[in-house]
This record gives sequence, structure tokens and C-alpha cells, in this order.
Amino acid sequence: MVTKAGIRRPSYPTRAMSGSEAERHDLRILNAIRQIIRAADIDSRKLAAEHDITAPQLMCLMAVVEKGTTTATDIATRIHLSESTLVGVLERLEGKGLIRRGRDAEDRRLVMVTPTDRGRALVSKTPFPLQFSLNKALKQLSAKEREAIAEWMERLVDLMGVRNVSAGPMLEIVTLGKRQHPRHSRAGHRSDGK
Repeated sequence: MVTKAGIRRPSYPTRAMSGSEAERHDLRILNAIRQIIRAADIDSRKLAAEHDITAPQLMCLMAVVEKGTTTATDIATRIHLSESTLVGVLERLEGKGLIRRGRDAEDRRLVMVTPTDRGRALVSKTPFPLQFSLNKALKQLSAKEREAIAEWMERLVDLMGVRNVSAGPMLEIVTLGKRQHPRHSRAGHRSDGK
């Protein structure tokens, strides 16, 4: 089945369920969603308590450390964060002495962002965001299994009526995945970067 938006949805045969069976399945779905949200929240709080940095700040800092020096626009694109939100995140990182910002010598319109030694050190000792662990786990599944999960998650988003809610920052973790770190399962996020 293809939706109006061109999204292909799996079509599986349905069967009638008893009221108690349907309620049991509904509760399983709700509990799974609550577990995911709670895990992200716990990891985010732990990250803030142990390292004095939020997940959006860490993701931004990781993107800067990976590139060495980059533009604010590049960071916003790579972690899927609006440039206006990114400004606040960068201000907090600069206030903590984790990055330096300055205008490009050749094109004064560009804001260049560079990690400090302190910023690099924090990235090297801080666990990967939760999504890295998820990405690693998903790679263990077949392409068909990943596609099915993606389709059902998108369908759930549509059923909940939250398609227009921003997913918040997301870091391109393909190259960052090369960094070896013994702990790699903490994170979560707040869309405001605090």
C-alpha cells in the first residue's frame, strides 16, 4: 500500500481481535514507547550529571571535533538542528570553553567553529549518544527487517498524529562510529539544547 505522501506501507492481513486481546496489544505498544522515552530521558540526565553537557550540545561538539574546524551551517545540517537553535547551543559550548567561534578570514559571512583542547578531551571521554547504540544494533538486522521496522514506526507516528513534530537533533554517526569508546549507550535529547 502507498500513502498519499508516497510512503509505502506494509499491508498485512488483519483478523478480528477480542476486546481484551486488543487492549493487551495496545498496552504493549504504549509500554514500549514509554520505555524508549524513559531510557532517552535517563541517559540524557546521566549525561548532564556526569559530564555537564546535554545531548544536543554533545552531538554538536562531536560534529565539530570530527571536522576540526567547520561552519555553523554545516553543523546545523549534519545534526538536523535549525540554525537559530544551534546559535544557543554554540553559545553554551563556547561559554563552557569547549569551542571557539570566529568569522572566516576570506568570507566574513561565515561563522567558523573550532573545538578547544577541552572540547576534544570531553568528546574522547564521553559516551556515544543513544542513537549510536541503536544504529549499531539495527545493522545486525537484515535490510528487510530494518525496512519493516522503519515503515511500522512511521505508521505509528502517523497514527499518533505527530508527523509534524520535530525529531530534534540527529548526528550523522557513520564516520563518528570509528571512534572506539568503552561506554556508548547514553543520551537523549532536548530540542532546546539546554
